[in-house]
Amino acid sequence: MIKKTSRNQLRRGKHARVRQKMSGTAEAPRLCVYKSLNHIYAQIIDDNQGKTLVTASTLDKDLKDLASKTNIEAAQAVGSSIASKAKEKGITTVVFDRSGYKYHGRVAALADAARENGLEF
Repeated sequence: MIKKTSRNQLRRGKHARVRQKMSGTAEAPRLCVYKSLNHIYAQIIDDNQGKTLVTASTLDKDLKDLASKTNIEAAQAVGSSIASKAKEKGITTVVFDRSGYKYHGRVAALADAARENGLEF
């Protein structure tokens, strides 16, 4: 019997392979993106300490007035939110971790919005 793997299992494998080569340091923490069917999440992580420094998602109270939490506009709002929160913490340079997703659509919109609002990667 052939065992069928889901898209999410394949994505997790891709993410694991990329994470072997990539890590966020104190100088350039990792900007990690996760998207579900209902929301999009972003967090800036220092892998040396194992701590999350900044988070933003469509669940945040300042983003609750969005018409839809699953489209490109929502991803752009999360990208600009994480960039502004990172500036407040003094973070300007990050390493972008797309978590095995294609750099397309919501992931690309989040990254572009973060770049436009001051994050460098």
